[in-house]
Amino acid sequence: MTTQAPAPPATSGFSAKDFRMALGSFATGVTVVTTMGEDGHGYGMTVNAFSSVSLDPPLVLVCAISGNAGSEQIERNRCFAVNILAVDQEPLSGYFASRDRPRGRDAFRDVDHTQGPTGAPLIEGVVAHLDCRLAQSYTVGDHEVFIGEVLDLHIDPEAEPLLFHGGSYRLLQPPPA
Repeated sequence: MTTQAPAPPATSGFSAKDFRMALGSFATGVTVVTTMGEDGHGYGMTVNAFSSVSLDPPLVLVCAISGNAGSEQIERNRCFAVNILAVDQEPLSGYFASRDRPRGRDAFRDVDHTQGPTGAPLIEGVVAHLDCRLAQSYTVGDHEVFIGEVLDLHIDPEAEPLLFHGGSYRLLQPPPA
């Protein structure tokens, strides 16, 4: 005879602040996800919800707030690029997270970049970038989950990644000698 474990309680005893603090205890890299805007100019947003999904085929995922301009642009364009920021690119993280940053023609005015095969801006000086065609998207909770098939990539093995942990940017420490 097989018995099932009781279902977990429908509500829990933690607050939204507790949940956010628990998630903040996981160190992440920092990315700027880019795509081409509807006006023909680049669009970018800071994202730390990024992960590999599959090696064969090469798939990655990013999560963005539902209904924001970035989510809408990715859905419309069916492509995006993930730019993994280097330690000296912390100002770019803040820039692309700001609600007051320039949009349209001026969005990438002061950002060194090229255009990838999908048309998405590829930021210069990053640890790596992955240019992706949108394979699938899902609305989950208050976010859109975008799964991208990687069409092109570039890696700078000498660059140090920008990390985020506990609400602050962090640096990697080399292992002890």
